[in-house]
Amino acid sequence: MHHLCSFTPVRPAAHWGLRLLALLVALALLGGCRASGPGSPARTVDNFFAKYRDQPGFRTTEWSADLLQRLALVRAAKLLGGSDLTNAITSIRTARVLSFVPTSSGARELARDGLGSEVSGLLAAERYTSLAAGSGTGAYNYVVRANGDNVSELVATGGLPDAANSFVLVEVKGSFTRAQAEALARVLPEAVRQTTGR
Repeated sequence: MHHLCSFTPVRPAAHWGLRLLALLVALALLGGCRASGPGSPARTVDNFFAKYRDQPGFRTTEWSADLLQRLALVRAAKLLGGSDLTNAITSIRTARVLSFVPTSSGARELARDGLGSEVSGLLAAERYTSLAAGSGTGAYNYVVRANGDNVSELVATGGLPDAANSFVLVEVKGSFTRAQAEALARVLPEAVRQTTGR
């Protein structure tokens, strides 16, 4: 009986290995959440706008085709030939910009790490495709939702030129050709600058 009383169960090494693996996975998931902004990551562009619309430092501006025409059409038409841009602007159904200028160190970290990775993740998950290289100016990245040459949505991400660690997301929906979307992309940075005052 003595040998039964002194028996000490030994846990298999694999059991501890599984616990360690589960802990590492949990830490990785927490890190991913932290890098994707506060709360649950947005799954679509619409969710992203809704999530940040009323948060401190964020500003949402709705654009009309008339506004874009007043801001950019006359000047850009002379520079770019005009017809693709004119047709793109008249084909816009909705257009909006979400801009963010950080006012604290935590907000700067959000703009630098969280917002960029969150929007990159949702654009990849929703299978947007890149617009032709060089179609825009500055530090903007352009992706589209397209079926062949038919583009239904143009999304641009970047920052404001005179605001460090800022963030901008532009979404334009309509019915465009790729050439029209590229022409539109060329004037978006100027439209953002004029409507945000930066």
